[in-house]
Amino acid sequence: MNEFDSLIRSERVVTPAGIGPATVGIRGGRIESVTEHGALQSARQHIDLGKVALLPGGVDLGTGVYVPGRSLEESYQRVSEAALSGGVTTVVASAAPARPPITCVDALRVHRRAATGLSVSVFFLGGVTQGTGPLELADLRAAGVVAFHCSLSDGGAPDMASLGEAQLRKAMVELAALETVLLVHTEDARELGFPASAEQRPPRAERRGLERVVAAARLAGTRTHVSSFTAAECAALLTTAGSVGVNLTAQTCPHYLCLPAETLRPEVHGCRPPLRSEANRKALWNTFLSQETPITTIGSGHLPSHDMYTLERGLSALWTAASRRALGLAELSHWTSTAPAELVGLVGKGRICEGYDADLVAFDPESTVEVSETDPSPYAGRVLTGRVERVWALGRERGLG
Repeated sequence: MNEFDSLIRSERVVTPAGIGPATVGIRGGRIESVTEHGALQSARQHIDLGKVALLPGGVDLGTGVYVPGRSLEESYQRVSEAALSGGVTTVVASAAPARPPITCVDALRVHRRAATGLSVSVFFLGGVTQGTGPLELADLRAAGVVAFHCSLSDGGAPDMASLGEAQLRKAMVELAALETVLLVHTEDARELGFPASAEQRPPRAERRGLERVVAAARLAGTRTHVSSFTAAECAALLTTAGSVGVNLTAQTCPHYLCLPAETLRPEVHGCRPPLRSEANRKALWNTFLSQETPITTIGSGHLPSHDMYTLERGLSALWTAASRRALGLAELSHWTSTAPAELVGLVGKGRICEGYDADLVAFDPESTVEVSETDPSPYAGRVLTGRVERVWALGRERGLG
């Protein structure tokens, strides 16, 4: 038998069967074996992580890439570096804000060229805007976008206009025929004050938008994923959608689960939707941990166009909050890797399993990270638990920024 390129051992490997000691054999960028910890096998490189856990690489859904004042190539390079530092090996780039927004095949080609040669895998969401027709949607799907995204307010501003009632319903019917997923920023523009500061973005904006989405999806039969869900008072509406035949799920972000608005630095205003109260944060956790929760994925909410730099810190921040609730690494990996990969059909991503891509993260759940006061993330000045130690993307170890 040919030798492996690498063998990685850990006493805590997160696999679909659970967490335990194992050895992961890698050849040609893929996982070829997951065997017992002490298995004697031939490899060019042997790595023993000891008690440092081995997780599947993160799959970040709806990552904002565009950095104002930077070229698209540089924006993607910066996202790649931040992703690796945060244990993310696959980025699903948001259609907007972006220059150009990914609303046609020509724009998709521009983004593909800009993302060439990165250390992380990059996939793309297609944008649905007021002028999008069935031909554009079909062409984008055929060209490889893994899902679509739209906004009911300024979730894609200024590069992707919001959808009205008729446009939303029409797009949902067309996307149902394409058997794909629609991600929706649900804040309703009619409920937002302007300028839409945090004070002018009340929870009822999410509720009104969610009501519109449920009504449209019920008619169209479209698989729909709310991104990002923050307002805990809307949980009942989200949860009961299935009882009326609506295939509706949601994504939230670590900062909504970790940071109440009362503790946020006053100069941070980039969240869309905004951070909410401590009471809302606790209620959001209750919804998230309920047995039949519709919140299935957690994404970074990275949005550099609005000064939200969260990709690098998201995994540690989420683990900080999750471990306090006696949750484990299996749940962490499911929320950030397995579930998002399954949602948008990324075959071979999101699991440590034979035949899957060798996207792996060495994560020390006991180490702490002291975030600098000058860090651009909303976690500046905080001490987080859990550190990304090493990352392999398609079997190659990548340097951390």
